[in-house]
Amino acid sequence: MKKQVKFMCTAFRDGFQSVYGARVFTKDFMPAVAAAREAGITHFEAGGGARFQALYFYSNDDAFAMMDEFRKVAGPDADLQTLSRGVNVVGLDSQPRDIIKLHAQMFKKHGMSTIRNFDALNDVNNLIDSGRAIHEAGLRHEVTVTMMSLPPKVTGAHDPDFYEKVLKSILDAGIPFESVCFKDASGTSTPHTVFETVKRARKLLGPDMNIVFHSHDTAGCCIAQYIAALDAGANQVDLSMQPVSGGTCQPDILTMWHALRGTDYDLGVDIHKIREAENVFMDCMKDYFMPPEAQKVNPEIPFFPLPGGALTANTQMLRDNNLMDKYPKIVEAMGDTVAKGGFGTSVTPVSQFYFQQAFNNVMFGPWKKIAEGYGKMVLGYFGKTPVAPDPEVVKAASEQMHLEPTTKKVVDINDEDPTKGVKAATKMLEDAKLPVTDENIFIAASCKEKGILYLTGKSKPNGIRKSDPKEEAAKKAGEYTVTVGGKAYGVKISDTQATVNGTAYPLSVKYGLDEAAIATQAPAPAQAVAPAQATAPAQVAAPASSGVATTVSAPMPGLILRLNVKVGDKVKKNQIIIIMEAMKMENEIYSPCDGTITKINVAQGQQMQSGDALLTIA
Repeated sequence: MKKQVKFMCTAFRDGFQSVYGARVFTKDFMPAVAAAREAGITHFEAGGGARFQALYFYSNDDAFAMMDEFRKVAGPDADLQTLSRGVNVVGLDSQPRDIIKLHAQMFKKHGMSTIRNFDALNDVNNLIDSGRAIHEAGLRHEVTVTMMSLPPKVTGAHDPDFYEKVLKSILDAGIPFESVCFKDASGTSTPHTVFETVKRARKLLGPDMNIVFHSHDTAGCCIAQYIAALDAGANQVDLSMQPVSGGTCQPDILTMWHALRGTDYDLGVDIHKIREAENVFMDCMKDYFMPPEAQKVNPEIPFFPLPGGALTANTQMLRDNNLMDKYPKIVEAMGDTVAKGGFGTSVTPVSQFYFQQAFNNVMFGPWKKIAEGYGKMVLGYFGKTPVAPDPEVVKAASEQMHLEPTTKKVVDINDEDPTKGVKAATKMLEDAKLPVTDENIFIAASCKEKGILYLTGKSKPNGIRKSDPKEEAAKKAGEYTVTVGGKAYGVKISDTQATVNGTAYPLSVKYGLDEAAIATQAPAPAQAVAPAQATAPAQVAAPASSGVATTVSAPMPGLILRLNVKVGDKVKKNQIIIIMEAMKMENEIYSPCDGTITKINVAQGQQMQSGDALLTIA
């Protein structure tokens, strides 16, 4: 008799994160959830991880409403699982105990049944409070050991001995759990390491414990990893569905089914119904942009272990900021940030810290600007790293951030921080005149200013790369409305002619500008009319100043997160005047001089490009 292999369908959480940077509208994929249910799938990854913040940051959806809808569509008996980052819960920053507890309570309230809970540093102290909160909320706790391979010639952790030690520490800590997961977000662990690790875990945990192995196919090893895990005693693997399978995602259900044919293992599915469900899912997602890097195996990944879920999230942000040309240099620099950062597992939030520091090393010079998350990590503010970080990097972080290294427990630090917790989040809501509910408190605590923008109705969908069928049809037909000097023209273009407002003209298009031809036909210059910018806020200006005006420009692409000044304010040189966000990092913009703010060109939530005028000081 064949051994049935359990699986969780990750398509609607990790699949979305690993392909679309988690930027998907709720209404678009629910028909696929229904189809998967009809195909017999009963275990879904339904939220958490990046699929909490991304709904408020990008799709302007409510994550709690999404979870409610998921439960309604999947049915009352489905096991709906979410992902939690230990003391970071569903954000990049860590939280105090009251928010960790509220996280579990809110996810239980909104229909979730299991939480997979991990710490990227494998610091068991970060799993104690989060694990207990999950258990006390009445949810199944799937405690997790995070895995990866270190870059070549780098040693010190991430081998079977290390993972066995972490698992023993979890057992010694008395953390309640119903399942154990070994999570390799970068897909770089060798099948040999997977086999030996799971074999030792089965010996420690006994024959009845559910053991899960999770990976991504980014490095091309995932099916081999999964079979090694099953041979060593794992009960369950994670699988996805087209179009978010393979490449940066988990293997497809169909792929795993095929890989197990002729073996002693069986997925226990009706493969024809699975194919029908995948067709529905592909139709649901047909208008979304598919990043080419999400669809392929990358043999370079072992040299810079970038997880599938972080790879496309970061390339999407680079596209947002017109910086995709920097990507090759950033990933090359990431190997150095991993080697010197203390060997935390490359999974969110640590993978983001590695990428952010690599980004800064490329943009500003090596170690000239320490990213906040990376700096706090090497200084101990996210817990104990598997090995000691590079002392020179620790020194640079301490000096730049004006922070001393610490060995205190993360939750103890956060409990003492007046800017964190239920009380601080409640004040944010009250200041914005918003209802103080448990859901709103958690949104404010985990999403900060962007959460408040959503709750006040000031945010709008952004960064969703989804085509409009009507626009695509018009492009295909060569039909455009062109506005020049305030006058609109209906233009239809074919290979040989352009029809403008119904009149056809011969058409020839060449690359480059033929200056001589243009000069002979140029009309007399008309008075220039500044183009309207529908999305830009009205400029706010103060009375003219007699001083010399200084324009402060955006040093790099990014989002206006906070304006610390208003027109008429007097400022001093080096005073923080604006906070911009780029690559999930806050960047402080300083006043270059003493003076008075005479004009503000931007508004909170506006996306800027490098060199754009922000404000004027005179």
